[in-house]
Amino acid sequence: MQLARHHIDGKWTDSIGGRDRHGVSNNPATSEPAARYADGGVEDAQAAIAAARRAFEQTAWRRSPRLRADVLWDYAVRLDARKEEIADWLVTLNGKLRREAIGEIMAGVSELKYYAGLARNLFGRLIEVEPGCHASLRREAAGVAGIILPWNAPITLLVRSLAPALAAGCSTVIKPAFQTALAHNLALECLTVDERLPAGIVNSVIESGSAVSETLCASPEVDVVSFTGSTAVGKKIAAAAAGTLKRLSLELGGKAPALVFADGASDATIKGITAGSLILAGQQCTAISRVLVQDSVYDDFTRRLAASFRSVRVGPGNDPGSQMGSLIDIASRDRVAGLVARAGDAGDVLVRGEAPDGALAKGAFLAPSLVAIDDLESEYVQRELFGPLLVVERFKDEEDAIRRANATRYSLASSVWTADAMRGERVAARLRFGTVWANTHNRLFAEAETGGHADSGYGRLHGVEGLNDFLETKHYYFETGV
Repeated sequence: MQLARHHIDGKWTDSIGGRDRHGVSNNPATSEPAARYADGGVEDAQAAIAAARRAFEQTAWRRSPRLRADVLWDYAVRLDARKEEIADWLVTLNGKLRREAIGEIMAGVSELKYYAGLARNLFGRLIEVEPGCHASLRREAAGVAGIILPWNAPITLLVRSLAPALAAGCSTVIKPAFQTALAHNLALECLTVDERLPAGIVNSVIESGSAVSETLCASPEVDVVSFTGSTAVGKKIAAAAAGTLKRLSLELGGKAPALVFADGASDATIKGITAGSLILAGQQCTAISRVLVQDSVYDDFTRRLAASFRSVRVGPGNDPGSQMGSLIDIASRDRVAGLVARAGDAGDVLVRGEAPDGALAKGAFLAPSLVAIDDLESEYVQRELFGPLLVVERFKDEEDAIRRANATRYSLASSVWTADAMRGERVAARLRFGTVWANTHNRLFAEAETGGHADSGYGRLHGVEGLNDFLETKHYYFETGV
């Protein structure tokens, strides 16, 4: 089996200090071993942080915007060239559909090209505050950036933080998810082969536990931590980072509602909500997890949505006929299946998804489920379930829809489905979510910022604001005389 290794100070390595510990990543579609990875610890993290600090302080990287732009652009070209190989491993290690894997890689290519352009446009300001007295506001790299990644979209989420960090002039230490470590390494190789990249600017340490992440959060040598993952872990990271008062960018959980008004209850909406809720088998923080339907069309719409859910073909990601892949592992499948099994105590189970038998029985497959819930306090409404389980709710009018949609502490994404453009604008203005889509869902791209607040975290990713977490502003004052 192929081995995913750490990348520290310009070299690929199994360990620092004589450690020789390895783990195995499974194929979730078969539950069989698929790849191996070097399982790091505190010494590896410390070595990577030290290398990143030396590179930031002692190389010209942070003062070379044209070089950074060229390196990012060429990284995009190489990633594009290897997309088929990397997509194969994404399907194998993550269980997602191949079209989802290709889409993820191409989103990363787009992101790299976008930040390659911004790297040459980090402008400050110059003002004359009074005659002969000048204030210069300069934008400078923040320092060493720690990037902690999940397994659900390992290439997109790597690039989404790494590209702005490098564009800003930071050095980096990445902690990828062990489940998808080999796909991560293949994507990272597209960058590390560039001889213009100084050793230590990009480091990566794999681990199955939390010691590396904890070291990144606690180290005074790490200036920024960018984390994508669960709310529970995000709160632990915030607590661990408090001792050094480092800057945090946290994109955490989501509970995205889709508000379907009577004039938007079309077949196209059924198709859009099915796709928007079952992307990555529901294992995406922006995926639709609640669908709120206007009372006058509720019965007919839920009947058609249930039929759509029942028709979804679950299967291996490399099968062109599959419409939804597997969950990440058997434990996740069983967790969601347990939620489905007891959903009848909380509401009405409209579609009961079950684990398939036969050839798929050994994998982490689970057919999608649809549950009608009325109680806003139900765990099915309030918790991020992270799987192919969609909650459907009923509302009376705009006011009721907005009240219900805003009734959780999650705030990452939402969508409004209506033929009335003014209603869409009106409702979007009152929804407390970082993103509101109209008559579509999960449209994410490099140019537009995303993020949330409260239990969905803070900071913004993508766009011009995506650079902010990796930049500092320096005020330089000087007098020229009158």
